[in-house]
Amino acid sequence: MPVVYKKAPGKIILFGEHAVVYGKPAIAIPVKNVSATARIIPDISSKPGHIHIQAQDIQLDSDYSDLAEDHPLSAAIRLTLQKVSPVHIPSFTVQISSTIPISAGLGSGAAVSIALIRVLSSFLGSPLPTEEVSNLAYEVEKIHHGTPSGIDNTVIAYEKPVYFRRGKPIQILKVKSPTCWVIADSGEKTPTYETVSAVREKHIANPEKYNAIFQDIGDITRRAKTALIQGEFTALGQLMNENQSLLEKLDVSSPMLNTLIASARSAGASGAKLSGGGRGGNMIALVPISKVHHVEQTLKDAGAKHVISTTLTEVHDR
Repeated sequence: MPVVYKKAPGKIILFGEHAVVYGKPAIAIPVKNVSATARIIPDISSKPGHIHIQAQDIQLDSDYSDLAEDHPLSAAIRLTLQKVSPVHIPSFTVQISSTIPISAGLGSGAAVSIALIRVLSSFLGSPLPTEEVSNLAYEVEKIHHGTPSGIDNTVIAYEKPVYFRRGKPIQILKVKSPTCWVIADSGEKTPTYETVSAVREKHIANPEKYNAIFQDIGDITRRAKTALIQGEFTALGQLMNENQSLLEKLDVSSPMLNTLIASARSAGASGAKLSGGGRGGNMIALVPISKVHHVEQTLKDAGAKHVISTTLTEVHDR
């Protein structure tokens, strides 16, 4: 049997983080120049059904049977096996690697799950459709985040810009003009589930105040959807700045993120905000193509640990 591998991109949220957990819309795009890879190597020397997992990035080298049931990799394998229901499970080793920074709002956990689900179902001769892959990855996301929105698994599985609202059909955004985005890592690592939990506690304590903030974020996201599709870059940048102000009211920004956001704006970005759970991780800036290199260098000079640029190209009807 040949070696099989699958990749899944990262993702970045443009609008709507945190509010999306409370039923408001969010917009996210794939980041295809970073990815997670899952590779399956058949093992003819072991007994049938023996599964070994190697994930160097997290110093894991273990048999599947030795992992806890709630380990995300174990859960992804178990859920895939349940869905595919193979008559025979060959012995194999699965190797997992990723260039997506962990706990930085780029969807590293969902990307690993999706790559693993895809490679395993393909290896077993029953490749799963995108919707099923996304649904299974969502179940794994519950382990990572407790009460995930579902946006990470959705945008990464479909690899298209997505307008997402939990419980509603996804909308692939057919943008008419390319946009350039610069993503900067603050170097601060705060798991998403921690910031989601912190916001949840504030919401429980003062639902009227926080529901109003979530509503405002939802309104911005709806306006941003139109601006992104139509290529209204000035409006899009302003909406990013407004969204950032509301995220600061949720207390999910940080001094380093604020410094990077201000630096990007001063260097010519049309707009900039944090992306993801916050209190660390990444910020993102909408940048005219002529100013991308200048903004990148400015962010590095301001202390960004990593800077990634990505272009969202036009999406047409299929």
